Amino acid sequence: MVETRILPYSAETIAEAARLITAGEPVAVATETVYGLAADATNPHAVARIYAAKGRPGFNPLIVHVPTLADAEELVTLSPELRELAVRYWPGPLTLVAPLRQPSRIASLVAAGLPTLAVRVPAHPAMRALLAATGRPLAAPSANASGTISPTRAEHVFISLNGRIPLIVDAGPCPGGLESTIVAEHEGDLRVLRPGPVQVAAELAPTGKIQSPGQLPSHYAPSKPLRLNASEGRPDEFLIGFGAVAGHSNLSASSNLEEAAARLFDLLHVADAADQPRIAVAPIPDEGLGTAINDRLRRAAAPRTLRRSPPRS
Repeated sequence: MVETRILPYSAETIAEAARLITAGEPVAVATETVYGLAADATNPHAVARIYAAKGRPGFNPLIVHVPTLADAEELVTLSPELRELAVRYWPGPLTLVAPLRQPSRIASLVAAGLPTLAVRVPAHPAMRALLAATGRPLAAPSANASGTISPTRAEHVFISLNGRIPLIVDAGPCPGGLESTIVAEHEGDLRVLRPGPVQVAAELAPTGKIQSPGQLPSHYAPSKPLRLNASEGRPDEFLIGFGAVAGHSNLSASSNLEEAAARLFDLLHVADAADQPRIAVAPIPDEGLGTAINDRLRRAAAPRTLRRSPPRS
């Protein structure tokens, strides 16, 4: 067990976070999507500490964060189509999966044995400051125990990873609240491996083989059973509403999907801590950003045979 400190985002906190990362430790930090657990992507021991802290399956690859498109192209080979997306949406909540350049300085554990790497240029000032302070590519999955609800606040990280990581950089609630869109290319066609905030005109990749983070059938899950498309709650359920379905809490009373995305994981945390033994969620339109919200909810409600508990020491 280690002491887990929560420090407010500042130049001094970023300097301390960079010191820990340089020493091979993982540090939690806010991004525009969710809080990430960042470590030096070139250090295999540091990357192994991410997997250990999260209890993450070794076959589930990580996203590498870099400051610029040029930095990304030092690590992967982007096709013209993927590069066009990068120019349009970076910095921002878009992850691209592309072939690793060889020889690669990225630790092999990051890619989980795949010939591709997931890369992103984040927009959040805290993560960008950390990238600048370390001068290294940072592997950074969500800062929570594997398979559980993603963290959008520092306190969510503390509840999940207290005693497993040394520092949480508290930059307030994440503005987006939903993990990045993940896009790859297959035989000249773009494929969305994980829906997210960036809407890309591409087909959704079929389920099956893990090609990127966020593709496990059971993921983002609360500890309680979760029922979807509930028009009303049952007596033993905490109902998360949307639009006209009020519920105990509401993702967006005005049916605004951006507001719903920003509040999704926050309200799942609230529901998971409530007295009711079960959770229900109102129907969400399966269009636009609603596609990404429903993707997370379906995985959160799926059977949990692939979930792993983090180690206890």
